[in-house]
This record gives sequence, C-alpha cells and structure tokens, in this order.
Amino acid sequence: MENNTNVSPLTPNQLWQLCQTVQQIAKEAGAFIRSEAGKVAAADIQLKYHNNLVSYVDTTSEKMLIGALQPLLPDAGFIAEENTIARNDNQPWQWIIDPLDGTTNFLYNLPSYAVSIALAYKNQPVLGVVYEVNRSECFWAVKGGGAFLNQQPISVSNTATLPDALIGTGFPYYDFAVVDKYLPILQTLMKQTKGIRRFGAAAVDLCYVACGRFDAFFEHSLLPWDVAAGSLIVQEAGGKVSDFSGKRHYLFGKEIIASAPGLFESVLPLFEQWHKG
Repeated sequence: MENNTNVSPLTPNQLWQLCQTVQQIAKEAGAFIRSEAGKVAAADIQLKYHNNLVSYVDTTSEKMLIGALQPLLPDAGFIAEENTIARNDNQPWQWIIDPLDGTTNFLYNLPSYAVSIALAYKNQPVLGVVYEVNRSECFWAVKGGGAFLNQQPISVSNTATLPDALIGTGFPYYDFAVVDKYLPILQTLMKQTKGIRRFGAAAVDLCYVACGRFDAFFEHSLLPWDVAAGSLIVQEAGGKVSDFSGKRHYLFGKEIIASAPGLFESVLPLFEQWHKG
C-alpha cells in the first residue's frame, strides 16, 4: 500500500480536541475586536498598500492569537497576515491566521468581519475555525470530521442550477489588471442567477457557502490566510473547492471557487478564458 506522507500525524481525536481549544482562542480575539468597534481613530489607521488598511486592532489580535496558539504546537510555524511573527515555511505544521478578516468593514462599522485560524500539515489544512464577530458565529471543521456552526452540523446547499443560485464574490481592490476578466463573468451571473453579493470578508463568504447561505463563491487576489480555514470548512460541509482552472492551487494560487457540488460544473466553465490571452 502506498504511504501517504501528507496524512497528519495527529489522530482525529487529537485534532478534534485541539479544535475545541482553537475555537475558544478565536472567540477571545473576537471579544477584543468587538470591544474596539467604533473606537479606532483615523490617526490609528495605516495603509499597508493600495486600499489595504490596518490598525492596532489587527496587530493586537494577531499577537493574542500567536501567544495562545504557539504553546499548543511548539514546533509549528506561522503564516500570519500582519507579520507580527517571522514567517517560517520550513516546518511541516503551519498556523495560517488572519486576525481580522474584513478590516475595512470593521473600520467603517459595517458587519461581516472575522477571526480566521487554520492549521495546515504540509500545506494541507486539517483544522479550520472562522469566528464571525458580529453574530458570534463560530464555523469550524477538522479534516474528515464534518463542518459545524457553533455546535450544529452544517452542509452546503442542494442548488444545482445557476437560475436558483445566490453567488458571493469579492471585487478587485488592488490588482486591477484582472478587472476586464471579471466583467464578463459578472455579466453572466447577473443575468443567470438570483443575484450577486459582495460582503468584503472572504473567510466569512466561504463559511456562508458551507452553511448554504451562498450557493457559490469566487474571488481573485486572495492570500492563504483569507482561504485556509474557510476552504476546509466548505469541503467538510460537502462542497467543492478549486482554483479557476479546476485544480487545487487555491491556497497559495490567489484564486478560489467554492461551490455546492451540484452547481460546480456550471460555475467552473465561466472561468475557462481566465488564463488565456
């Protein structure tokens, strides 16, 4: 029998127990974020790069997460959005964290922002937690164990046709070279679906696919901390996840499609021209 070297050395029960701890850690960071809502002054906001904002809330939340996660697996590395700890890609275990997904929403007092934590083994997520702060909704999954919202099992929708589908997406906000590729896809979806929504927090959008609030989601220019936890939660809820070519390069490939399984074959062909020309 072929040995699968990517199988996690932690048992399913160990991952399950670890996930319970990670949920509490995410909620504690979420409580801090909630306590700071509406308090951030303009002088406290920095521009990392075009249209990408950050404040002390992001960095403090990230330090809280790292401080709590580090003792759980002392040999694990971190891939963290705000770089408050040195990135270490040499370790087989990696915590992939976004301390505040949807920073712009948070700073403008708009709903939909979250703490996202994933644990990956050899670049394969095996644990994912997304805590949506406004509604106190904790989405979570362990590889092979199903997906949950708080303590209730969740599953993707049964939608199988575009006319019955509600689609989530994110618009380009810094990589405008892809705008012209977006427009034909959006035009098709405007005409052929129940509608398109853009909430501004990809981790939350993915979880909304996982629990059937969206039937599909796609976005370009996302980074590992945006998708690592949510993509696992979608798959454990019975959904399909790929890059725009239908392959599995969505974690580091900056593009993702997440969909109810019956709808996936209708969504994927919309992107067949993406990498051409």
